[in-house]
Amino acid sequence: MTEKNDRGLRTIRRAVLSVSDKAGLIEFARGLREFGVELLSTGGTASALRQAGLDVRDVSEVTGFPEMLDGRVKTLHPRVHGGLLAVRDNEEHVRALAEHGIEPIDMVVINLYPFERTIARAGTTLEEAIEQIDIGGPAMIRSASKNYRDVAVIVAPDAYTQVLEEMRANGGALTLATRARLARTAFLRTATYDGFIVAYLSGAAERESAASPAGTGGSGGVFAASGGSADADAKDITSIEDWQELPDRASWTLRKTQSLRYGENPHQRAALYDTGSRGGVGRAELISGKEMSYNNFVDADAAWQLVCDFDDLACAIIKHTNPAGVALGASAQDAYRRALATDPTSAFGGIVAFNRTVGEAAARAVVEIFTEVVVAPDFDAAALEVLRAKKNLRVLRAGEPRAAAGLEYKQIAGGMLVQTRDTHRLARGDLRVVSKRAPSDAETGALLFAWTVCKHTKSNAIVYARAGQTVGVGAGQMSRVDSVRLGASRAQLPVAGSVLASDAFFPFRDGLDEAAKHGITAVIQPGGSVRDAEVIAAADEHDLAMVFTGVRHFKH
Repeated sequence: MTEKNDRGLRTIRRAVLSVSDKAGLIEFARGLREFGVELLSTGGTASALRQAGLDVRDVSEVTGFPEMLDGRVKTLHPRVHGGLLAVRDNEEHVRALAEHGIEPIDMVVINLYPFERTIARAGTTLEEAIEQIDIGGPAMIRSASKNYRDVAVIVAPDAYTQVLEEMRANGGALTLATRARLARTAFLRTATYDGFIVAYLSGAAERESAASPAGTGGSGGVFAASGGSADADAKDITSIEDWQELPDRASWTLRKTQSLRYGENPHQRAALYDTGSRGGVGRAELISGKEMSYNNFVDADAAWQLVCDFDDLACAIIKHTNPAGVALGASAQDAYRRALATDPTSAFGGIVAFNRTVGEAAARAVVEIFTEVVVAPDFDAAALEVLRAKKNLRVLRAGEPRAAAGLEYKQIAGGMLVQTRDTHRLARGDLRVVSKRAPSDAETGALLFAWTVCKHTKSNAIVYARAGQTVGVGAGQMSRVDSVRLGASRAQLPVAGSVLASDAFFPFRDGLDEAAKHGITAVIQPGGSVRDAEVIAAADEHDLAMVFTGVRHFKH
């Protein structure tokens, strides 16, 4: 029915257009009409085409049925799907089309109902979200994609220009290679779309079950096995990344948002992909400076996650994912200067994060030394003027500070490790005093601060701190006692009078003995060693207050 040569050319004679995003639609449709392509359409798309002066045939005229059920049924008909699925070189298929008066359809141009955008909008109801679940669109996309040897499918406006250029080069035809590439993109789009729906309905199931009387389960029970858990914040489950349970089977669908110059090293290639989750450094807006690098993103994420763990105004300076300095402050400038005082040398070329809007005073403080990235919820106009004067300084607006939740993934050779994120936050009431001397209120505040910083430090991790300010950091050592020594030896501020946090238990008393030499007054650690009694005895010998948390924060 359609000519073919060694490149698998197929001439486009009839196309269905039904799009929610009408960017570029009119120009593309006019391009199709240059080749005499018959345009079939529905609803608002047909109206837009007619208003632009284009001849359009309603799909309802093709099917013989009107749009039904508030538009839920438009294209679900054999005259549509038969026209898409018929294999042009199959004589039986061709005979069936002729027998039933079905015209072949050579192209489908669809972008789906904006489900992701709808559920990201504050206040969206379950009913509103369900109405944005496209049925006919994915069905046509899948039919066209399955039959890509004969049919072209376009699911995003960014493909319009390339498709028209190829048609102009081939007298109105597209190659098999192009149709195959378009089909892969289309299947990826429907997979992503369904992933958002599954994740959202998982959260909806939890909400409805929670609102139903015990034993009734609510209408959301149908979706309960798909994802989510009682520990998840249901209203925030809007992406696969937000799932809190570990399913038997899982799949990822990621959309590349940015190519990076290179990876960790210049000989490695890299890109940023969108996981669909809200907020975070991956979604932050670059409002000034050079493009972000792979390492910039990794370090900025570490800095942002650290400050998001504090309710009070906080600043973190990060080098190679470890804190060079962290502090709380009465203002962003105050927090930055206190963080910088921890280790001014290591702060050079670092990443700075704030969990509050940055003003001019803080911005002027940041630019006093070379800084790679500064990330914050927002920046006032005066601060931006200061920061933009530094052309190489990357400025990221990250929006509302919120700790990352859901699952995190780590690829290993031959597999993928998956775990729930470490979202544990310690409260005063969680502490168990194990030493003879209990910590004072001031020491307890310093211990909780040090514990939070330690959570974001590579293990083996030791953090020396005083009230709202790090003093010294020992990160990533193979021996815990070496981390104790390192943290004290690198301290620029007086260690005497500070407290110490350890991300895991002390296996021997040598760590306590070493820390006591430097004049610390209190220790926070998980406990749980077979030598806990020996370590507690060492704390008592040195008159140290020591508390156990019962929680470990290894970070690898």
